[in-house]
Amino acid sequence: MPSTITTGYKALLDAANAEVATMTVEQAQALMASPDHVFVDLRDPRELKREGKIPGAFSCPRGMLEFWIDPDSPYAKPVFQEDKTFVFYCASAWRSALATKTAQDMGLKPVVHLEGGFTAWKKSGAPVEMPDH
Repeated sequence: MPSTITTGYKALLDAANAEVATMTVEQAQALMASPDHVFVDLRDPRELKREGKIPGAFSCPRGMLEFWIDPDSPYAKPVFQEDKTFVFYCASAWRSALATKTAQDMGLKPVVHLEGGFTAWKKSGAPVEMPDH
């Protein structure tokens, strides 16, 4: 017998978005050169290779986030131990909403996510850094 999903992804997104801060593309662009902000790209490597990323963004595949944030994890990344504001983004702000909620629940603060994700970023004409092939 198949399982019955009691909470769908839309409900999870609504709950996350009710508890996390969101930043517009315009607000994010104004912070690109800020040494107090770290842009965190949650997309997988194939997406980065195909689409590029926000210039200077740190790549953290969504599946590794909890392990890279926790300083007690053998996979911890020093960037997450810095006293910075973290701006999470993905393709369309779904993964980033859930990731921002998770990071916030873990104690990583301040953390926000990019409204509309990388799709909105590119659509606005904001700069994109393409990988070296």
